[in-house]
Amino acid sequence: MNDTANIVRRKKQNTSVESTASSKSIKCPILQDISHFDVAGRVETRANFLSHPRNTPIRILQGDCREVLRTIDSDSVDLIFTSPPYADNRRKTYGGIPPDKYADWFLPIGEELLRVLKPTGTFILNIKEKVVDGERHTYVIDLIKALRTQGFLFTEEWCWHKKNSVPGKWPNRFRDAWERLLQFNQSRRFNMYQDAVMVPRGDWADVRLKNMGENDRQRRHSKVGSGFGSNMSHWVNRDRVYPSNVLHIATECKNRRHSAVFPEALPEFFVKLLTQEGDLVLDPFLGSGKTGVVCRRLNRRFCGIELLPEYVELAMERIGLVNRPKTARRFLKSKILMEAIDD
Repeated sequence: MNDTANIVRRKKQNTSVESTASSKSIKCPILQDISHFDVAGRVETRANFLSHPRNTPIRILQGDCREVLRTIDSDSVDLIFTSPPYADNRRKTYGGIPPDKYADWFLPIGEELLRVLKPTGTFILNIKEKVVDGERHTYVIDLIKALRTQGFLFTEEWCWHKKNSVPGKWPNRFRDAWERLLQFNQSRRFNMYQDAVMVPRGDWADVRLKNMGENDRQRRHSKVGSGFGSNMSHWVNRDRVYPSNVLHIATECKNRRHSAVFPEALPEFFVKLLTQEGDLVLDPFLGSGKTGVVCRRLNRRFCGIELLPEYVELAMERIGLVNRPKTARRFLKSKILMEAIDD
């Protein structure tokens, strides 16, 4: 069965979600459509947002993403990059989700993400296990399995190495210095622009490529039977190479006004790798708006969803849509409401 047939089959499994999202008579819970901004800060209409793909507008929606996602067209998003509240974390802000119930909590969101994602698009999920009663809980593994059952392909796992983690230890473990970034797709053929994230070759090449033998000029398999092979001549006269799936990025040290801020370099890597200018990026857990900041700078269209008004204010300010928190609050108080979706 080819990839196209697989995608059709998966989406048929979610027909109830599709019909709910596309029905003109459906009454969604009222949500606040904060505004539709282009990169110059001008207000855009929703029609313009969807009909002018190269205008790179920035769109921010306040509300519960389980409901707000219904307002987004099917097969319209090129990249979903998000970091939801981890299990039992952010209780004071988002309430906290018990790890045993995490997969069930996320699956309705996953259905909508599957619907809005293009067949060539990618979903990147930043998440990390927690320790419960002295052992790592398996809620992340449970979620991966549940999303695969839902129709996603678990394509890759990336490791974010927090290279500036503060040293520390506990009786039976050391400091967490990395987090997962899980990659999901609908198809094995998805958009990926690898040349956009190439890195400097490094000092290793000065010695390794200086005196190459005959075996270095053709693909040569390891003699230890590992199955790995390489052709070192491919890297002669190249200043840049492809990175690994371990991203060495320092954490954000100025977590002011938000409890979980990731560095801009993290979404920037995936925005460059998986989208082009004018493509649409979605973050259903907007938080402080870092993904939106990156998308505006890199000329991508962006849609962010955030539950809490104070974080909407923060995101609008950081993305550069307003220059003062008071201006953001004025947009919030204007209450541009939508009660039904009629495309």
